[in-house]
Amino acid sequence: MIAPNASEQILLIVEDDPGLQAQLKWAYEDYRVLIAGDHDSAIEMLRAEEPAVVTLDLGLPPDPDGTAEGFRTLAAILSMKPDTKVIVVSGHGERASALAAIGHGAWDFYQKPIDIDELGLIVRRAFHVHALEAENSRLAAEVGSDKHILGGMVTGAPEMQKVARTIERVADRNVSVMLLGASGTGKELLARGLHEASARRDGAFVAINCAAIPENLLESELFGYEKGAFTGAVKTTEGKVELAHGGTLFLDEVGDIPLALQVKLLRFLQERTIERVGGRKPIKVDTRIVCATHRDLDSMIAEERFRDDLYYRLAEIVIKIPSLAERPGDAVLLARHFLHKYAPEMNPAVRGFSPDALQSIDEAAWPGNVRELENRVKRAVILADGKLVTREDLDMAASEARDEQGGPDWLNLRSAREAADRVAIRRAMTQSEGNISQAAKLLGISRPTLYDLLKQYRMQS
Repeated sequence: MIAPNASEQILLIVEDDPGLQAQLKWAYEDYRVLIAGDHDSAIEMLRAEEPAVVTLDLGLPPDPDGTAEGFRTLAAILSMKPDTKVIVVSGHGERASALAAIGHGAWDFYQKPIDIDELGLIVRRAFHVHALEAENSRLAAEVGSDKHILGGMVTGAPEMQKVARTIERVADRNVSVMLLGASGTGKELLARGLHEASARRDGAFVAINCAAIPENLLESELFGYEKGAFTGAVKTTEGKVELAHGGTLFLDEVGDIPLALQVKLLRFLQERTIERVGGRKPIKVDTRIVCATHRDLDSMIAEERFRDDLYYRLAEIVIKIPSLAERPGDAVLLARHFLHKYAPEMNPAVRGFSPDALQSIDEAAWPGNVRELENRVKRAVILADGKLVTREDLDMAASEARDEQGGPDWLNLRSAREAADRVAIRRAMTQSEGNISQAAKLLGISRPTLYDLLKQYRMQS
């Protein structure tokens, strides 16, 4: 039997038949197998070794023809270590006892005579589920660890950590910052993180989506208006630029600002003064601008749809945000974070993801990036019927996988192999919560080989 995803490769077999003990131990040679013949030795091994999975014969001495001792052992195991997956094995015609054991907390059951291959599938599935539940139980600790970076962003990807370090370096510099990235990559979250890391953190952080406001209203939203400036202007109102005085103004989708308004924004950036709509008095404002867009501004400048002088004022520092598909391992990490966030309120019975769900999450292209992933997980949590969110709950087909990604210098075979190794190792380390043994199993290599690769590629283990 093979246990590729076992978080704890320790299997305890509680069986009083010496012949069956030997047969089972041989069948599970890829696990670390412990053998106990009665209640006392089983509990002693449970205390010392904490096995993840236990197969338990309900007919134990001193009453091998009954089930009382088996039920007593089951209760003791679950009392000491409730997360243990106990598979009860009952004799022919004792299905009712096995079902009763399920009602008392056993994970699954199997009837004698034992089919090694069939029981092996049940054992392997038990290890899968135990590993998954262990990962989710560690989620609370994980969300307080270094997986959180600037602005509370959840990531384990070096690509995003590099972005965060760049933002931290420029946070206290009096420069405008432009964040370039696809929709849903977390640009506003990073902009807020920049604000909180700057000397302006005590000032206001004001955000405006320039694409979401009609052109005829955008100017008054940005710069405010005087009373009587237009129909409905019953009082003088400050705009977003003024509201962010002493703080930071985040202009999302700045590429959607119309040309006429680009002139007024450029004047503010040059002179640091504004005029409200309908006003004639210049107002001095100390506001830092951070902007973002998913548009190709170079093409827009060439087509004269975006002013190049405004671009150079806004883009004193340009930071490119990688898509979720370019951050191997982050999709699974974020999915667990969102499940932990939404399940307690929306469906407390949900505890984690099934293996096929995790595989689909890891392999998906996520064109909508983190926003799409969050919405998909939130919906799945609401719709899930069981403890684990499945691929069907996520409404993801098995074929919904990401296309092959290009890498650095793909004409160089050595570079291509190294890039592929790094991606695979990062995903395995993410899914195994940094457990070297489990990651090596996922990768199909030995622990020493994985250690060598981590050292060779200078990747943190």
